[in-house]
Amino acid sequence: MRQTSGRGGDTPDPVPPDPAPDAVDTRLGARLAELRAERGWSLGELAERTGISRSTLSRAERAETSPTAALLNRLCHVYGRTMSQLLSEVESEPALLLRAPEQQVWQDRASGFVRRSVSPPHAGLRAELVEGRLTAGADIAYDRPPVPGLEQHIWVLEGELGVTVQDVEHRLGAGDCLRMRVWGATRFRCTGSGEVRYLLAVVLP
Repeated sequence: MRQTSGRGGDTPDPVPPDPAPDAVDTRLGARLAELRAERGWSLGELAERTGISRSTLSRAERAETSPTAALLNRLCHVYGRTMSQLLSEVESEPALLLRAPEQQVWQDRASGFVRRSVSPPHAGLRAELVEGRLTAGADIAYDRPPVPGLEQHIWVLEGELGVTVQDVEHRLGAGDCLRMRVWGATRFRCTGSGEVRYLLAVVLP
């Protein structure tokens, strides 16, 4: 325990309490545990299928840590879901109209990525709109798509974005749109000096 150099020099610093888990992370962790249980997989089996350590999977299911975008992408792959489908399953009631303040926002704080689910959530949707934001210098790599053959349209609204697909990097500026079908690894980088904001349209094959 650290000691302060204040009066007497032996008063321990107060230890701040652990922050309460985010409500979305709590519901998401519970859903991840349900999906694993539905398939009868142990944490060890899921770790082998995803390449994620058992301890990390366990902490995510117990909402002891906020999962990264790359981790969720691997879990979506083994569970056969897009990220929006997974996130929609932790919402109570699907809606036809979703006002801007009601749109779910999820953050990968470690990588500087903010994801807003623009489309009203529904587990059975085949197409969806997502707003992405990357802070300056942010770099996210996905080793596989959540669903093989997933079609994506990336339209940059502000800033500069580098997207690598099939070992080819595309540099996009405001107004540019990239269409791709994803079978393997992809990478998203904020290549400008400021934040990049883009619209992602996702279509299941």
